[in-house]
Amino acid sequence: METKIAVFRGREIRKTLHNNTWWFVIVDVVSVLTDSVDPSGYIKDMRRRDDELSKGWGQIATPLPIQTEGGPQKLNCANTEGVFRIIQSIPSPKAEPFKRWLAKVGYERVQEIEDPELATKRMRELYKAKGYSDDWIEKRMRGIAIREELTDEWKRRDVSRESEYAILTSEIAKAAFGITLADHKKLKGLSRENLRDHMTDLELIFSMLGEAATTEITRVDDAKGFKESKRAARKGGGVAGKAREDLEKKTRKKVVSKENYLTMPQSARRLKRG
Repeated sequence: METKIAVFRGREIRKTLHNNTWWFVIVDVVSVLTDSVDPSGYIKDMRRRDDELSKGWGQIATPLPIQTEGGPQKLNCANTEGVFRIIQSIPSPKAEPFKRWLAKVGYERVQEIEDPELATKRMRELYKAKGYSDDWIEKRMRGIAIREELTDEWKRRDVSRESEYAILTSEIAKAAFGITLADHKKLKGLSRENLRDHMTDLELIFSMLGEAATTEITRVDDAKGFKESKRAARKGGGVAGKAREDLEKKTRKKVVSKENYLTMPQSARRLKRG
């Protein structure tokens, strides 16, 4: 499962696909609706107040792997129906607009199943609305396609666990950039945000190179299983790492930086694009 971010009134809610349906991280939903500084505590109090909710919690809350700052973790998630039930126990002026938003998100998923190109189109529109340039969006979309090709290759080679995907991805990134994913996010001042959504053009390019090279090496080496795929991941990331080091020598500039694409001045963005 890949963690996505939904946005309600400027607040982020993590979601993931499970059985072809969106499931939302419950603690994020409660945080958005209540503005609580301790949403986990609010959930405990809510269940104490609502006996019926507490009795049916096992059917509402399903632990699913969600990408967090510390790697994939199983967090309680609820589908649209489950979130509607939770909302009933939360006295919030945001409840009604949130219901409408939730219904829209669910309906859009149905449309995307019928026409997969809609998902790509909506993703482009979302990035555009956030202020990304067309050039950056093209690189990000291409990176997503390369990533999907890689994960499909891993699946065919008996790598299927989310924890294994996370480790392999980390191996590629560390070899490509010379630092861990956690340190890369820390450098940019990120917590649970998607690192790639905050990369500069060059960082995106080297991410793509590392993953595309890994896919090709995995095929050529005919890697099977997690251990062999891990060796291929290190090789693929190393290809990008050598290219990065060569560029850094010639430009005398580091590719990895604390710069966040969205917070860079427009002039700097143009320079980054060349």
